Amino acid sequence: MKKYSLLFLLFLFVVTPLLAQKKQGPFVFSYFKGNGEDGLHLAYSYDGFSWKALKNDQSFLVPQLSKDKLMRDPCIIRGADGLFHMVWTVSWTDKGIGYASSKDLINWSEQKYLPVMAGEAQARNCWAPEITLDPATKTYMIYWATTILGKFQETASTADNAYNHRMYYVTTKDFKTFSDTKLLYDPGFNVIDASIVKDGKRFVMFLKDETREPAQKNLKVAFSDKLTGPYSKASEPITGKYWAEGPTSLKLGNQWIVYFDKYTEHKYGAISSADLKNWTEISDKITTPGGIRHGTIVQIKEEELQRLLQEK
Repeated sequence: MKKYSLLFLLFLFVVTPLLAQKKQGPFVFSYFKGNGEDGLHLAYSYDGFSWKALKNDQSFLVPQLSKDKLMRDPCIIRGADGLFHMVWTVSWTDKGIGYASSKDLINWSEQKYLPVMAGEAQARNCWAPEITLDPATKTYMIYWATTILGKFQETASTADNAYNHRMYYVTTKDFKTFSDTKLLYDPGFNVIDASIVKDGKRFVMFLKDETREPAQKNLKVAFSDKLTGPYSKASEPITGKYWAEGPTSLKLGNQWIVYFDKYTEHKYGAISSADLKNWTEISDKITTPGGIRHGTIVQIKEEELQRLLQEK
């Protein structure tokens, strides 16, 4: 009897969690390399810790938009329609972003330029766009960082080429028609790289404090009851003394993991938390492809991964 009890406990506390974790994947990490010239790169993982490049780390989609033809900061989500929807940074200085969709992450639609800041004569850029779906309304919010000359003078600086970003957004239900562009988040400092996920009844925004003088260059978190805000005051830094950017998150069981680009160290890092308040450094527990830069994670089906693994 004792033997069977020990076996039961072993299955309950060791085998079952491992099976549940394996079942939660697979996951795909979209990212870029270099300056984003060659386009979309993908890696996969079953456990969220060990990431391996797909297609021998070759590009899945070559950028075609803007004079710069870049595909930086690719963000991919699965939509309510079952399609994968992607947005990305097309240029350092354009007033729009890129958009494309796919059924399988291999074959992509025609790339479309979305002129989201065309109405702002003094807009300098559109960086690191992301998409979040509000499941209750089937509405997508696309959001990004822009510097508009002359605005938010209280945090103006000559450092970092005088960029002084805030987060802006549009909404859409079909990626064909879009709302007017609006301000999403002004935390009282230079902010970029917002990434928003749903957590129960609230939305969680991971963001980068881009302040250069005195240097912040760290990640923080804010919350809202609505996807479009208003969002709370930004938290204290959740990352360490290194510079971090491009947060993307994954919830494994009850544990949150936030991955980010340690861009001055040319490697990826990660932190974990059970309550979104207390964070533990776990950078030494993850492995990623060499040269990986700012991207996002999406869960896929096993059969979708098997098709991706066949790409050479």
